[in-house]
Amino acid sequence: MTEVSTTPMEGLPQDAMKRLGELQGPNGLFTSDLSVNEFLLVKEAGFHPLGLVVGSSIYHIGAMLKNFGSNQELTGLTQAMYHARELAMSRMEEEATMLGADGVVGVRLDVGFYEWGQGTAEFISIGTAVKSESGGNWKTDKGTPFSSDLSGQDFWTLLQSGYAPLGLVLGTCVYHVAHQGIGQVIGNIGQNKEMSNFTQALYEARELAMERMQDEAKALNAEGIVGVSIEEKSHVWGSHVIEFFAAGTAVRKYPSGDIPKPAMVLSLDR
Repeated sequence: MTEVSTTPMEGLPQDAMKRLGELQGPNGLFTSDLSVNEFLLVKEAGFHPLGLVVGSSIYHIGAMLKNFGSNQELTGLTQAMYHARELAMSRMEEEATMLGADGVVGVRLDVGFYEWGQGTAEFISIGTAVKSESGGNWKTDKGTPFSSDLSGQDFWTLLQSGYAPLGLVLGTCVYHVAHQGIGQVIGNIGQNKEMSNFTQALYEARELAMERMQDEAKALNAEGIVGVSIEEKSHVWGSHVIEFFAAGTAVRKYPSGDIPKPAMVLSLDR
């Protein structure tokens, strides 16, 4: 599984560097994909938006041989989906670091397949870089900005409860679900019964994705994961090949006094 480009990408594109430089200039203005309500609550939580940060990777995903009649993980595809997302997220975090951000909120990850490149997809990571207005150490143990897919409202609530985000953690598993043989299809006609082979396959694939997400959280020394979502998509591989993708925000409790308290409590619906 290799990227389309034959040489590694060195740093951020010049256009991105120019955009980030303009955000930092004396007359710079911040950009954000936060709604008005989210913007107010992020400010109320003690953070100021610095700018919209983006990471992208156009990735070629090679074909995988699979056994028509067996349940199995397609490890090559799993690794490709992991690597492409990590490239996109690392570039988004690099943009946030250039802005001097403490973290990125409202992160969303998208995958788009294009007709102009068979097996080629763009992986994109977008969020709003923010900086604490009261100081403090909000970065990860590795000194990188935190990332979170929580909404502005959930971010505010998390901080007021004494917890802080560490990072957006992911787990994925691309799995081939076995086809039924002719005999099985005929034997099931007119019967109500569990398809235990399919049940086991989907269980296993979800468990692998969730376990890998949890392993990422442990590596960040997190206490837990909030806002977990599990998506199942076949993308362009056909109905019997499914990606199980788990994502959530790893969090840890901060010592009392480190979390800024709001001057007033806002109750806003998105």
